Amino acid sequence: MIQFIWDSAFKRRYKKVIETHPEWKDRFTESVILFSENPYHKKLKTHKLSGKLKGLWAFSVDYDCRVVFEFIKEDTVLLIDIGSHDDVY
Repeated sequence: MIQFIWDSAFKRRYKKVIETHPEWKDRFTESVILFSENPYHKKLKTHKLSGKLKGLWAFSVDYDCRVVFEFIKEDTVLLIDIGSHDDVY
C-alpha cells in the first residue's frame, strides 16, 4: 500500500484546481485509491518525466488532469502538482 505525502504547496494547488474543476474531485480520489493499490495500473498511465521535471513521475486523473509526484521510498510518494497537462508540464 502506497502512502501519500501532501505538502502545503500541493494542498493549495489541489484546492484551487478543484474549485475550478469540481468534476475532478471524485476522479482524483478514485485515481489515488487505484494508485495506492497498483502505481502502474494501465488506467493511470504512470510515466517518468523528462526535461526540467526529470526525476519526477506523473499519472492521469482524467483526460486533461495530471498529478506530478516523486517516489520518496518504494511505498511513499510525495505529491507535487495537479492540474491540466499544460499547467503541470
